[in-house]
Amino acid sequence: MNATSSVTRRGFVGGLASVLSYAGWTPAGRLFAQAGRAAREGTRPPKLTVAEYDKMAKLAANENPYGPSDVVLKAMTDAFKYANRYGYPDGDIVEALAAHHGVKPENILLGAGSGEILKVVGDTFLDVHKKVVGVEPTFGSVYQHASGIKADAIRLQLTKDYRVDMPAMIRAVKTSYRDVGFVYLCNPNNPTGVVVPKQEVKLLLDSIPEDVPVLIDEAYHHFVDDPSYATSLPYVLEGRQVIIARTFSKIAALAGMRLGYGIAPKELIDRMRTFSGGSINAVVKWGGVAALKDTANEAKVKRTTTELRASVTSNLKKLGYDVIPSQANFFMVHVRRDVVPVIEEFKKKQVAVGRPFPPMTQHLRVSIGTEAEMGRFLTAFKEIFPAGKPATASIG
Repeated sequence: MNATSSVTRRGFVGGLASVLSYAGWTPAGRLFAQAGRAAREGTRPPKLTVAEYDKMAKLAANENPYGPSDVVLKAMTDAFKYANRYGYPDGDIVEALAAHHGVKPENILLGAGSGEILKVVGDTFLDVHKKVVGVEPTFGSVYQHASGIKADAIRLQLTKDYRVDMPAMIRAVKTSYRDVGFVYLCNPNNPTGVVVPKQEVKLLLDSIPEDVPVLIDEAYHHFVDDPSYATSLPYVLEGRQVIIARTFSKIAALAGMRLGYGIAPKELIDRMRTFSGGSINAVVKWGGVAALKDTANEAKVKRTTTELRASVTSNLKKLGYDVIPSQANFFMVHVRRDVVPVIEEFKKKQVAVGRPFPPMTQHLRVSIGTEAEMGRFLTAFKEIFPAGKPATASIG
């Protein structure tokens, strides 16, 4: 590679910072966005300077702590030459996604992260007073959006072992059939990290009226090892009323760049497209195409994440704390007291951890960061909970 075509992580980040700063996408800008989200969720907005933010061990938002791979960085850097164009070449991102999943381009809808796909589904299928059926706690933006458009939600409690009560969900859909806009499953579930087994997904689809759409959020699909889990993509190929939401925010480390997509039968995509903003930038489209091809980095991130998850949760169990078995890049630990002041205690030690997830108000969600960040978390945990069983902070 010659000097004119080479790219370094520092060079990319420096150039990207200049462009995004001009557009308002600074770290401070992200903090304002987080503050808005926190206000909607009833939690205290973060009040951090940029310097404070940069010093934090960021274990609150289920991000990939390593950043995009060099292959992805180069693809995005090269795509900056299209920053001043509207009808730019986009790397054929839709076609690449379709080929990757064995579907047609007509089955793909791009979004600014999978969060936009969830919003589009709500806009499409939740007429006024329609209901979304799901569990609680889960990724709550679907419910928040439903409230914002004067729709409603039927929220079912998880079982004692933190699983979806599938018979109860099926009953709820059948009982309110005429009022149900769609069903929402986050699989693995956020914040618990627990999967909905493939047999239970099939039971749901086989048991409810066939015209009820089912939105299955597979944001954490890439981290799963549990053989009882399977992607629900085959149901799309069968023509079922299933919408799969995926994201490049997690395994591919493009959370700040915003790229996600929905996979669904053409008739559902066509209905959803009306509500899609199409607000995807040129740079991340090329990054997404490169990320699909970079299977070596994907495998490395999964391996590193799952190994750290296993060792950190093992240490917490040695300290005497129960941890919900997770199949995602985060976990929940039962701290046996209200998590709101606990979150503040971690913040004082420059460790950002997850927000409250009612009704699980004594469970703390912790994202998997780097080895150094997880070491900082364990050290802080032992200082905040000094009465636990003796255990080292080693994560090796």
